[in-house]
Amino acid sequence: MPRFLIKASYSVEGTKGLLKEGGSGRRNAVKQALETLGGSLETIYFAMGEDDVFLIADVPDNVSSVALSLAANATGTVKVTTIPLITVAEMDAACKKTVMFRPAGATGAGV
Repeated sequence: MPRFLIKASYSVEGTKGLLKEGGSGRRNAVKQALETLGGSLETIYFAMGEDDVFLIADVPDNVSSVALSLAANATGTVKVTTIPLITVAEMDAACKKTVMFRPAGATGAGV
């Protein structure tokens, strides 16, 4: 199952909700949302800085991950960014693929 790093930043209203229900409440809500899509939460961390939350989740497919992002972002309480995570095996396979790419401004075949 594809794995994603999801980072989120709370709006003022989202921060008020977090203060009201705590980190456990938000973790449970995220876990439940992922489970409705057939996914699962591996871990969640709260942070200080530009981003307030980082989580790693297994999600069945890209469509489901976009659906989760859209649902969360539509609330206006959080801004979610979803980053697909690539396994070592997937990277190895990508490194072995031949790609004919011509760099901008170059003539002929490229890398």
